[in-house]
Amino acid sequence: MEKKLDLKKSVFELTEEFPELIEILKALGFLGITNFVMRTTVGRITTLPEGCKKMGKDINEVLNVLKEKGFEIVE
Repeated sequence: MEKKLDLKKSVFELTEEFPELIEILKALGFLGITNFVMRTTVGRITTLPEGCKKMGKDINEVLNVLKEKGFEIVE
């Protein structure tokens, strides 16, 4: 199965489509990602690039890790 990450989708949509993202993003410092309430509220209105900006994370570093994990990035 191809793992295409559409950066226009919300964090909630992406984690529903690819549950393994939860642990990957947690390891990258997005600790709120494991909280179901956070994921289903804030995560529904936040994209991965927006989340990186809010958390002070470099989007390119995050995307590089996701690519290493087998994801293809769609912008």
